[in-house]
Amino acid sequence: MPEDNKEQLQEMSFWDHLDALRGVLVKIAVVLMSMAIIFFIFMPGIFDNIILAPCKGDFVLYRIFEKITTGVPGLPQFTTQGFHVDLINIQLASQFFIHMSTSFWLALVFSFPVVIYLLWTFVAPALYDNEKRGIKRAFAFGNLMFFLGVSVGYFVVFPVTLRFLADYHVSAMVPNQISLDSYMDTFLMLIFVMGIIFELPLLAWLLGNIGVLHRGFFKKYRRHAIVALLILAAFITPTGDPFTLTIVFLPIYLLYEMSAWLVKK
Repeated sequence: MPEDNKEQLQEMSFWDHLDALRGVLVKIAVVLMSMAIIFFIFMPGIFDNIILAPCKGDFVLYRIFEKITTGVPGLPQFTTQGFHVDLINIQLASQFFIHMSTSFWLALVFSFPVVIYLLWTFVAPALYDNEKRGIKRAFAFGNLMFFLGVSVGYFVVFPVTLRFLADYHVSAMVPNQISLDSYMDTFLMLIFVMGIIFELPLLAWLLGNIGVLHRGFFKKYRRHAIVALLILAAFITPTGDPFTLTIVFLPIYLLYEMSAWLVKK
């Protein structure tokens, strides 16, 4: 650690650190509020063209599935024709509160790198140069994997789940009427869960660096992991179609292999 940083830390009292942390938290709040206001203004267009896009039969994943199943014999035929999900609102204030809450959650997602950077400016003076280099790599890798997971959740996991559940009937006498609240709860939950799941390689790398994990662990339990990940994929997409199950399973299994590759032998 540079000498000037050491002297500065020694001179700062507890209240000085607390004041510095308060300044960082204020900056984070300003960034989140600013992003939330921007998303709130443009939310109608975001809802129509992005959030509700999987409700339409011409969604990009559905078109890809249709081309794949048409060209490969033996696969169940997937079609984009006739699929459309109509949402209903059953609570008087739901649309307003969903407008506000979705603006905040999107602001939190897209401000995530800025928030982490601001927290980094508070922590960095107390770290050695080699620790800073390691955390910078972890910061870049963690952000990349989080947004990759969010993308997989939006373009793959949520549309597959929506397509199955929207067409599923326990009885032909019970029509599906999907509420806006139910749709948004599932949408946000699956997308954020996939973002968190994609952070597993980063967690494995950190645990490997401190000696908790090693590559032999992943080799030893690979068969168990495959079974567990298949169950997880079946839970995320409760469908008997092996094609859609494989589509969800492969990214999660690749995360397992990436985690094994990142840790030390």
